[in-house]
Order: sequence, then structure tokens, then C-alpha cells
Amino acid sequence: MSTSDPTSVVAPGVVARQGFSRAFGDTPEFSARAPGRVNLIGEHVDYNEGIVLPVAVQNEIAVAFKTRADGRVRVFSDNFQETAEFQIADLAPGSVVGWAAYPAGVAWALAQQGLAPRGLDAAVAGNIPIGGGLSSSAALELAFAAAFQRVTGFDIPNLELARLCQQAENHYVGVNCGIMDQIAVACAEAGRALLLDCRTLEIRQIPLPQSVRIVVLDSGVKRELRSSEYNRRRRECEEAVTRLAAVDPDVRALRDVLPGVLPSMLRHLPPPLDRRARHVVGEIERVMLAAVALEHGEIERFGELSFASHRSLRDDYQVSCDELDALVELARQAPGIIGARLTGAGFGGCTVNIVSVALAEDFLEYVRAGYERLFGQQPSAFVTTASPGLSVDSLQS
Repeated sequence: MSTSDPTSVVAPGVVARQGFSRAFGDTPEFSARAPGRVNLIGEHVDYNEGIVLPVAVQNEIAVAFKTRADGRVRVFSDNFQETAEFQIADLAPGSVVGWAAYPAGVAWALAQQGLAPRGLDAAVAGNIPIGGGLSSSAALELAFAAAFQRVTGFDIPNLELARLCQQAENHYVGVNCGIMDQIAVACAEAGRALLLDCRTLEIRQIPLPQSVRIVVLDSGVKRELRSSEYNRRRRECEEAVTRLAAVDPDVRALRDVLPGVLPSMLRHLPPPLDRRARHVVGEIERVMLAAVALEHGEIERFGELSFASHRSLRDDYQVSCDELDALVELARQAPGIIGARLTGAGFGGCTVNIVSVALAEDFLEYVRAGYERLFGQQPSAFVTTASPGLSVDSLQS
């Protein structure tokens, strides 16, 4: 991760093309790029059919690729310096593991839809921190979905590609994620946050003020979704819905519990289900209020909602950690801060901070120094603007 500007080092697209030439002794035909994403507000509500507000960041994954005449896939990873191979017709959940499970899962999901993707040679490179909560997995999936689409000649809208990639992660990789990450990666627009209704998949693009920057701070605490409590939180939400539906049949998801009736419903939920429901219902309301605040230029109000989101994630959803809490508290005291919260699944990873553009460097200096005093190391960081989503380019002259 860059310490200030993700574009200041060699671009992943260049690295991927160079890696392709080294791995296969050939020249790629195409390049796909997919950005990471950071969720400004609306954490752990996507799988509760709620509303979220992510943006794409400048850090990205790039895939340089070329069509094969058979159904074999060969993928070289610059980050891991290794090559994986698989035959699309032989894929089944669990047949490919590790980082290569993500492109394999995408090919498998496409085949499950009867789409018969063609094989390809590919090299992948990226500067999205793995395990940092910025959706490196969703970016990897979407980049390969775009690659398979290009070599096979599919014409699948980006929104549907996102749904296929979610299926790949749920049923092939084994992470029971919601749809937010994939849609944000696929459908983001430059300079805008993506207000996404995870039930209807309705999207509204919300302009971000030019006077602020998004500062992502990496706690350095890595987390692995499959071995964390992420799936447990999902099960707790599902159990809460089952209990509440027995009282009110109109409750199909926690999204259906209105803030005004939540207090009377909580008595039907034992701990910790009451806390989980309180977070989800409150967080959905915060997202809607945050979108209104941005549309009306009320950036300070947006910041208040961001801090409130972190408190809820820490106390009710219990997915924070000491390092994330410290980053948020340091940010609260730093020059130029508007709002800060953990982003992603939690249990480590990153915080997202909305900072005045004029004070971004002062903000970083203050938080880095404070974090080093507490934990003996500086947090990795980058400053970004809202970036465009998935794209594919031809490399042929």
C-alpha cells in the first residue's frame, strides 16, 4: 500500500503485463482492472438486505490475459510469485484453494449458469492490501469475470457479473459475503459514492464534495474471513430474524425492523442477538441520513454519523479491536478530521477517514505518530478519491 498516493508506484496494469511476458513468454491481448472498495458507512448490513454507501478506491487489481483454444486456465500471480492451473470442466467447490480459488470460482459460477467460459492465460498484479478489508477478493473476482467475458464473447451487464462473483465467493470459496463488495467494484463512478439498496439492487450515485479526501489507514492486523467470526455474525442475524418473524411475519430480514419499533422488538431477542439487531437497524438509518447529508453538503453531519457507526460496530456488533479503536480515537483528535470508522468486516483491517483536503498531510502525520507510540509501528496509509469501477482494454495495436 502506498503511504500517500496509490498512483505513485508502478501501476498494477504494467506489472501484470510484465508478469505475463515472464510467465508465458508471450504478449497479452487484453487487460482488465478492478478497484478495491472502501465502505464509507453501512457495515454488516448488506447481508441483512440493508443500504450501504461504498466508493471505489484508486488501489486496484489488474489482469493481463490472452485467449486459449482449450478450457484450461493458467494464472500467474505477481504478488505470490507462483502459477496455478486448472481445467474449467473439472472444477468443483474445493478443487482449487488459496488465491487461485477466486478466479477458479468465477469460472465455476459462469459454467454453472451454462455459459461455458473459454480458457485463458493470465497474469494478475495488484496493490490492494490482502486482508485489509478493502475487498481485494471482490476485485480479483470481477477482474477475472471481465476477462472470461472478453475471451468468450459474453454480454453480461456489470451488475449481473457482480451477482455471479458473489455466488463464486459464497459457494466456491466458502465465504458467505453479501453483494455490496462486488457491486461497488463493478458499478462505481469517479467522484461519487454508490448508494446501494442490497434488497432491490437499486443504485444511486451520490457526489462527494471536492473539499475532502478519503484517507484509509491500515491497522496492520490481518484477518481471514473464513476463520473469523464473520459467518457467526451472519448466523446471529439470521437467528434474530427467525425470532422476530415469529412475532411479526412481515420481518424477512433485519432491514424490515423500523427504528421506531426496534425497542419493543428487542425484548424478544436474548443477548447477543439484541445487540446485533440494534446495530443493523441503526446502521441502515445512519446510511440514509448520511446520503441526505452529502446531498445537502452537510459534511460535518456526515462525520458525526461516521463516528456513531464505529461506536455501534465496536459495542453492539463487537467486530472492532484495540488497534482499530485507537486509529479512530487518534483520528478524532487529528487536524482536518470530519469522520472516522472501521471499514470492512472488522476484526482488523482498515479505518476510513473523511479529511479536509487542505489538512490531509497534517492528519496523517498526527495519526501515524500517535499509533507508533501505542503499537510500535506506523499504520500504512493512502489518500484516495472516489474512483471508477471495472474496465477492460485491448492491448492490441
